[in-house]
Parts: sequence; structure tokens; C-alpha cells
Amino acid sequence: MKIIALAITLTLATSSAYAESCKVTSAEKKLAGAAQTSFMKKCQTDAQKACDTQAAEKKLNGAAKTSFTKKCVSDAVGT
Repeated sequence: MKIIALAITLTLATSSAYAESCKVTSAEKKLAGAAQTSFMKKCQTDAQKACDTQAAEKKLNGAAKTSFTKKCVSDAVGT
């Protein structure tokens, strides 16, 4: 239970880390079709790397790391 509470706390603390999501940026750039697909894929990859780095900095492991990373990427991508 403590791990889950920690994961939730950390997730809430970092949910505002991305001012704009990939979807918002894509819409602002008026991307469509292949350009949008490519942009979203790269943006998600970049978000995954950034979130993995944040999890490592916070020394998260196991379920806490998984929960944090999933929420972090989801917030960054805008899903």
C-alpha cells in the first residue's frame, strides 16, 4: 500500500511537468496524416525517455516505477 501511495503522490506532483501535450502541439501545428503519425510517435518516444529518466532520478522501482512512468507518458502524450 505504501508503494501505491508513493506512486500516486509522485504522479500528482509531476503531472504538470508538461505544459502542452503532444496532441495539443500537433493540433497547434495543424498536422494531419503521416506527418501527425510521425510527430506523435517521436513525441511519445521522447516522453518515454524523459519519464524513465525522472523515475530513475526519483529512484523508483517495481510497481511505483511502472505506475509513475505510465501516468507520466500518458500526460505528456495527452491521452
